[in-house]
Amino acid sequence: MRLDAYLAQTWPETSRSTWQKRVKAGQVLVNGEVELSTKRELGEEDKVTIELPAVVTHDEKTLPIIYKDDNVIVINKPVGVLTHSKGALNDEFTVADFFRRYTTNNLDSNRPGIVHRLDRDTSGVLIGALNDETASLLGKQFSERKANKTYMAVVDGEPKMPEAVIDLPIGRNPKAPSTFRVDPNGKSAQTTYKVLASNGKYSLVELRPKTGRTHQLRVHMSHIGHSIHGDKVYGKPADRLYLHAAKLDITIAKGTRMLFAADVPPEFSKMEFAK
Repeated sequence: MRLDAYLAQTWPETSRSTWQKRVKAGQVLVNGEVELSTKRELGEEDKVTIELPAVVTHDEKTLPIIYKDDNVIVINKPVGVLTHSKGALNDEFTVADFFRRYTTNNLDSNRPGIVHRLDRDTSGVLIGALNDETASLLGKQFSERKANKTYMAVVDGEPKMPEAVIDLPIGRNPKAPSTFRVDPNGKSAQTTYKVLASNGKYSLVELRPKTGRTHQLRVHMSHIGHSIHGDKVYGKPADRLYLHAAKLDITIAKGTRMLFAADVPPEFSKMEFAK
């Protein structure tokens, strides 16, 4: 039997793909020696042992809380923090790790409380559910586009139209599968933008996505020739990605609609806009 198949059969609570990653990470030994090939055929006398790294805890790390009650937690996510882990071998501190301290045990253990996400380099308002009932309520609003999101961004240049709706479908870029592009065969995507201030070189804009496609705001603004400042993928790098989730209007319980806001980071105002 192949090593990865043996591992998945012996410890079925862990997926075969995760075991393959653990093997390649040097965490599986055969007869006392590290085995890096998942295709290793095991004999009856072979002894397999697992050497997992020490569990990493992030108890000392925290995130700024905007609001919290028995059902939801709302944070102002800093730049550089992932919403949830990229995989089983990633022990980096994430929003999900922070939410786990407050959620009930029956929520998804890998992404506790997560009902939507912000890219690593995007800051701002992010809401989490503290129980399954609220997770369903919030998740349904995002999927049905009943959660209203407002972003602030600095874009390169000045759009010709001070306000417009970008209605262009988005699909995955086959040449770079981790990125996206405007694609006539992609999924429907709509973004409203409004220029608030500009100095010609840069513009401060308000962005309101109607849909929630991955990288939607970044792809749309890049497509019209005004990439979000600091976008390493769809524009040019800078000290940060100038995209901030400023407001979220959402129902957090039956009959309770709330608007959460996170102040625009100070570096945005340093761009010295003049309308």
